[in-house]
Amino acid sequence: MIELINTEDLSMKNEPEDIQALVRLGEARDAVVTELRKTIVGMDDVIDEMMIAVFARGHCLLVGVPGLAKTLLVSSLAETMSLSFKRIQFTPDLMPSDITGTELLQEDPETHERRFKFQKGPVFTNLLLADEINRTPPKTQAALLEAMQEKRVSSGGEDYKLDEPFFVLATQNPIEQEGTYPLPEAQLDRFLFNIMVKYPSRAEELDIMSSATSDDKPVLKQVIDGPAILEFQHVVRRIPVSEHVFEYAASLVRATRPDEPDAPEFVKKLMAWGAGPRASLNLILAGKARAALRGRCYVSIEDIQELCLPVLRHRIIPNFAARSEGQTSDSLIEKLLVEIPADEKLLSPKAS
Repeated sequence: MIELINTEDLSMKNEPEDIQALVRLGEARDAVVTELRKTIVGMDDVIDEMMIAVFARGHCLLVGVPGLAKTLLVSSLAETMSLSFKRIQFTPDLMPSDITGTELLQEDPETHERRFKFQKGPVFTNLLLADEINRTPPKTQAALLEAMQEKRVSSGGEDYKLDEPFFVLATQNPIEQEGTYPLPEAQLDRFLFNIMVKYPSRAEELDIMSSATSDDKPVLKQVIDGPAILEFQHVVRRIPVSEHVFEYAASLVRATRPDEPDAPEFVKKLMAWGAGPRASLNLILAGKARAALRGRCYVSIEDIQELCLPVLRHRIIPNFAARSEGQTSDSLIEKLLVEIPADEKLLSPKAS
């Protein structure tokens, strides 16, 4: 059921067509989750955040140890959404052309004229799984990240547009760092979310053992397609945001910067660098998508708060003092949510 809000500071009115589209989006979300439940056990938050990223036109970084069904989740999501899917296993010898494509010299059988023809790489797909992205050198990482940002590939002086919709879900293994090439902070900023994939609970692990070792192969239904996703993405963009939500999101992001005069004292003490303006934009866009997936025509403070961890955890850098105290990005963000009041009348940071 659509929940309406009457506030004077909304920037646009809710059109009947958009409200109907939100109803269809909610039904599509429920159908996708139902299909994913045939192959995926648990991971409710991960599925929710991935779907938010899809409808907010963002890319995700999935961080988790091996064997947590990250690849299965991504391929199942592509199947239920009728999206083309390709997987790249990143290795130290992977070249940029292995991702984007290469120029091949071909001869015309009639004129015998030789010319170069661009052979598209695996990046030309709807949903790309970049498996263990930190195992390939920076040059190859940069080629993928450029395609993610520009939504096109340049070769031989020509531009080739990527397929729409286009999403990259990249994975990282947090326990093996030997022989890896960690993504620089500026490149991590290209990802909408940094999603932590955690171990399953005991009950979930028992369910996984039972289902994964049986001979039954679930058949997933296609419940949504690319054109519908593109339509819903436009609907998400049209969701209005109240001024106090903008203010709250800006206050949270600006409070992560230790050079800000009004930053909390623990930020000045424990953070080396804070989040940039892209964090503010992503909080709002992701908040719109979260609201839409829940059938709401407005963004709430709760939406912003719930999305702070995946949006900010890869955009702030704790300093040595924080690490020596056992503080992490997540613990600092949780402390920030306590320090910055949600009441729009009390949006200035409090000193700790």
